[in-house]
Amino acid sequence: MLTVRSFTFNPFQENTYVVHDGKQAILVDPGCWKLHEEEELRAWLEHNGLEPVRLVLTHAHIDHVMGCAWVAEHYGLKPEVHRLDLPLLRNAPRQGEMFGVPCEPSPEPEAFLEEGMTIELGTDHLEILFVPGHAPGHVALYCKAQGFVVAGDVLFNGSIGRTDLPGGDFDVLARSIREQLYPLGDDVVVYCGHGDPTTIGKERRSNPFVPG
Repeated sequence: MLTVRSFTFNPFQENTYVVHDGKQAILVDPGCWKLHEEEELRAWLEHNGLEPVRLVLTHAHIDHVMGCAWVAEHYGLKPEVHRLDLPLLRNAPRQGEMFGVPCEPSPEPEAFLEEGMTIELGTDHLEILFVPGHAPGHVALYCKAQGFVVAGDVLFNGSIGRTDLPGGDFDVLARSIREQLYPLGDDVVVYCGHGDPTTIGKERRSNPFVPG
């Protein structure tokens, strides 16, 4: 059985997730930026006896990749990301310059994520959903057995991901939400890239940007 733990890091208040089975862990969107954030994540993993085994990115905007270099250095893990977001990943330091926030270069990807792939952790697995619109190669991680999705910056509690950044497209994002996320079922919990979790049902009924 998988457990999801979130940490809120960096000036963008990004949610970094650890998805684990009690023994091994997948680090999702490491936004740890300052030393105390890195130490918080490291200490929690150590205290809970978890071994990080994969580093997965929902997308490669700066706030979701600021900790990639640190994770690679301390755990020997390289990011897995959709191929369409590779230019964003490689340009993370330049993204940082745009926002006035320094960002170390990320290592090159270990592997590329594709729609329909599964990420296995013990006896559990996460399905890769392709949900572009906020970023060209945005993916979400869906656990059907336990009814949750780690959705990155696609769908928020009462909002959606911004589409005014390079590669963003509102129509594409709305289609991703309606065709990929809303059909998952009303009880599915959505772990968002920023802010509190929500559910598919709540957003389908009341999201002001993409009504169901």
